[in-house]
Amino acid sequence: MKIRWSGPAINHLRGIFEYITVRNEEAAHRMITRIAASIERAAQMPYSARAGLLPGTRELAVAGTPYIVVYRIREEIIHILAVYHGAQDWLKPF
Repeated sequence: MKIRWSGPAINHLRGIFEYITVRNEEAAHRMITRIAASIERAAQMPYSARAGLLPGTRELAVAGTPYIVVYRIREEIIHILAVYHGAQDWLKPF
């Protein structure tokens, strides 16, 4: 399956990178790589992530991290909607 990132999801990823970079730039690169790799694996089995809180979405918990990727599957494309820290109240923007 193809993967498409929404503008807000790209901004979330940038924010994660910037936040971690303050303490350790190498760790920030590793975290972004780990999130991207999880999404690539999900593209192979898109329905393996849990059903999302919002109808029609899936939530991928990125193993070994506090991050959750919210996505929707449409027409053989995974649309990445958001990337949030598990402690965030991410439903507010929706």
